[in-house]
Amino acid sequence: MQDTAGTWLMTSLTTSPLLIALMQTAAGLPVLLLGYPAGATADILDRRRLLLFWQTWMLVTVALLSVLTFAGIISPWTLLVLTFLLNIGSAMNNPAWQAIVPELVPRSELPNAIATNSAGYNLARAVGPALGGLMVAAFATVMMGAGSVFLVNSLSFVAVIAVLYYWKRAPLFKSALPAERLSAALWSGLRYLRYTPELRATFYRTFMFTGFASAVWALLAVVARQDLRRGAMAYGILNGCLGVGAVVGASLLPRVRQRLAPGTIVASSSVVFAATLAILALERNIPLIVLSLLAAGFAWTSTTSTLNVTVQLLTPPWVQARSLGTYQMIFWGGMAAGSALWGFLAEHFSTPHALLAAALTLLLSLPFANRFHLLREMPPDQSPYRLNRAAPQLVIEPRPEDGPVMVTIEYQIRQEDHAAFTHAIHGVREMRMRNGAIRWGVFQDAREPDRFVETFVVDSWIDFLRQRERVSAPDRALRDRAWSYHRGESPPAVSYMFYAKEGPP
Repeated sequence: MQDTAGTWLMTSLTTSPLLIALMQTAAGLPVLLLGYPAGATADILDRRRLLLFWQTWMLVTVALLSVLTFAGIISPWTLLVLTFLLNIGSAMNNPAWQAIVPELVPRSELPNAIATNSAGYNLARAVGPALGGLMVAAFATVMMGAGSVFLVNSLSFVAVIAVLYYWKRAPLFKSALPAERLSAALWSGLRYLRYTPELRATFYRTFMFTGFASAVWALLAVVARQDLRRGAMAYGILNGCLGVGAVVGASLLPRVRQRLAPGTIVASSSVVFAATLAILALERNIPLIVLSLLAAGFAWTSTTSTLNVTVQLLTPPWVQARSLGTYQMIFWGGMAAGSALWGFLAEHFSTPHALLAAALTLLLSLPFANRFHLLREMPPDQSPYRLNRAAPQLVIEPRPEDGPVMVTIEYQIRQEDHAAFTHAIHGVREMRMRNGAIRWGVFQDAREPDRFVETFVVDSWIDFLRQRERVSAPDRALRDRAWSYHRGESPPAVSYMFYAKEGPP
């Protein structure tokens, strides 16, 4: 309702397609700027308290928007700024909101829980735009109608705040170590994302899909008002068709997922979106447009749920909100950049030309996008295999901030196992790096060819303890595979060395 009323209010304040399209940019840009920092704060602070704060922020912002609209002193730029502030709250809220889903359902139910979550969200998208358009149309002026929608939206936050206030949270991951500082959390999250190729592939696919698909949301209001010459109610119904299709898609997604691989779902959805964009550009037949929007809604929820599930299943609890924040940042970054681009093309050429350009480039991008493979099966659980492990016993008692720390592990490997061992030990590299190491290497002794030494460096002793705590069962299996080639009665010898700083003479 908020999006419909806000966008329709903008069409009454200005005829500029660019300013109208910038409403979508105002919705997406905060996530682009704040999605990752929001995820970092959600990983290191209490998520329940964060959600309470940002829900209150959004309540206050939309209440102010309602007051200014009722007073008739709203301008296009004021509407854009307050929409931007409202979506700052949404950007800071969403990573924590998404990250609590695994705390509420078993891992085996996570894909269906996310699909159900999408169904609830898209049911609101189906009903909300129609209600928003109806409420705007029910009043004598767009100002009164939009102000009423904004007021209802501000009141809706009260119920969410009440639920969060009484929720008794039981986090999955509760470290006994001190929480990371924000700067350290930002760097460690980026390190994890850098050394997880499957996540990077998911993010590439997300950006490409949303960048092109954003043309539908960015220009649908322009198509309704200027091309179809319809009012707020018709725009709300058209927008609601996307939501109806999305609800149907969410309900059928478990069956679709059983038959099609994630990559196939995303590619097929892209073709459907390209067809919808072409129909919006070339057709003025309302039933055909409605059918195409229903299909686009189905494709939309199929793709976004698939990508969201992939991110959540690939990510361990300690970095989950950062991964989701990055996903949402890329998701809305694609929406914001695409909306600005298609709005610019619509203003300087025409709306049909912009929609056709989006459809054509979406189809042309598919061969490139398919090079980034998505998950083909359920990945193993990434939760730490053993929390709160005892620290190694050392002669020197280090302080948490002491470092850098270099860890060396010595292996004795039979000559016939050299090739197999080096292949296995290089498989350990990404695990060490994404969990906290800043450098890694493995070396063979030129005097004793059967002696190999693995080394990795972490910034401080506390970072090393965090790295040990983050090791998941799949990580442990990688390490055990490399260790299995070690010969000798005792396990590989491990040394912990601290950087020797220069002292006084």
